[in-house]
Amino acid sequence: MSTELRRLRNYIDGEFRDAADGRTTEVVNPATGEAYATAPLSGQADVDAAMAAAAAAFPAWRDLVPAERQKALLKIADAFEERAEELIAAEVENTGKPIGLTRSEEIPPMVDQIRFFAGAARMLEGRGAGEYMEGLTSFVRREPIGVCAQVAPWNYPMMMAVWKFAPALAAGNTVVLKPSDTTPASTALMADIIGSIVPKGVFNVVCGDRDTGRLMVEHETPAMASITGSVRAGMSVAESASKDLKRVHLELGGKAPVVVFEDTDIPKAVEGISEAGYFNAGQDCTAATRVLVHESVHDEFVSALAKAASEIKTGQPDDEDVLYGPLNNPNQLKQVSGFIERLPAHAKVEAGGHRVGDKGYFYAPTVVSGLKQDDEIIQQEVFGPVITVQAFRDEDQAVEWANGVEYALASSVWTKDHGRAMRMSKRLDFGCVWINTHIPLVAEMPHGGFKKSGYGKDLSGYGFDDYTRIKHVMTSLDM
Repeated sequence: MSTELRRLRNYIDGEFRDAADGRTTEVVNPATGEAYATAPLSGQADVDAAMAAAAAAFPAWRDLVPAERQKALLKIADAFEERAEELIAAEVENTGKPIGLTRSEEIPPMVDQIRFFAGAARMLEGRGAGEYMEGLTSFVRREPIGVCAQVAPWNYPMMMAVWKFAPALAAGNTVVLKPSDTTPASTALMADIIGSIVPKGVFNVVCGDRDTGRLMVEHETPAMASITGSVRAGMSVAESASKDLKRVHLELGGKAPVVVFEDTDIPKAVEGISEAGYFNAGQDCTAATRVLVHESVHDEFVSALAKAASEIKTGQPDDEDVLYGPLNNPNQLKQVSGFIERLPAHAKVEAGGHRVGDKGYFYAPTVVSGLKQDDEIIQQEVFGPVITVQAFRDEDQAVEWANGVEYALASSVWTKDHGRAMRMSKRLDFGCVWINTHIPLVAEMPHGGFKKSGYGKDLSGYGFDDYTRIKHVMTSLDM
């Protein structure tokens, strides 16, 4: 007997709606491989309606004093805390993540980030007024941009939605947000929560696929397009947005180098790196998945890392002993498996390298050694629970190999030598450099990369500034 699927809906102009043409897509729980809901497959009419609602709501939301927008965001943060268990349940269906880790590692940062941007709303910065020409006074206004078209990814559906809507709303913009077609459930719940707090049209959710996202970015209404996703998707967004010179905010792929020097405490480094590499099944643009270790401690490190990987468990969301859940979808499982299947003859799988079970999309914690700098698995983002290890000769070679990829989002250095750590932090061409740790983020510090990892910053005052524009005002003193 078939189970009736739950129906998710768009949220446009303060109400939940089906797609105008009635089209839907099934949403699958990656821990089971079974559909649990349907979501709208939105088209042009739905995007038009959402953009019109956001545009109509913008003037009043823009003109609120910052303290009023702050109050709204603080209410949203409080509501997220109060309804945390509902959000966790929706996110676990979305992603198959462990329940306990979702509760401890995602809800608190999300709430904190919303509260941070609530405060940022009242800290608009600009140059002080001054007379730079005789008889004239100049000052700077910092203003919201307008309607923001935002596309969130499937690896952290809740948290990445927060990273997008919180600074946008705090700055006085209105939002049309599209979740990934594989993970819309928690975003639909967010719409219910946020919609009860902000005026209609300020926050809108449109579900759909890649074409829906394209329609949003190409639409004439938004003044800004923001996406977290693949390099290919980012390039497509940038190209589409260039046709009418929209602002673009891109957080794309990563291939984080983890540089381990010979003076490192190997057991501590292995513990930190394995957790940062396998957390969220390695589906994180900053994951510690490309280790460069000094040749003098290479074998010791590989042995310890392989042992750690063999002790890490993946499994169902309600298993309290698992570190991570499944890959998000069948295509992602195929991609991760493909990297291992195509390994060159000189590579060695030290641990894992296989699917786990035949239900859901689980993959074993994997370690691969013996790799060369130009190997596919070194150069391309795997986005799975796979850690590669290379042996380097000296600091210069470590820097050359670390920087020798197209991505430049995050990196880390593991050493007891303070001078070396400072040199490496300067030489590594990445938006973030961690020292003797990897993956912690705080609301007060910026997150964003260089090169093909995109541009623009999430989090921090820099992230808030990205959702504003600068206006020079000059007035005569003679009138």
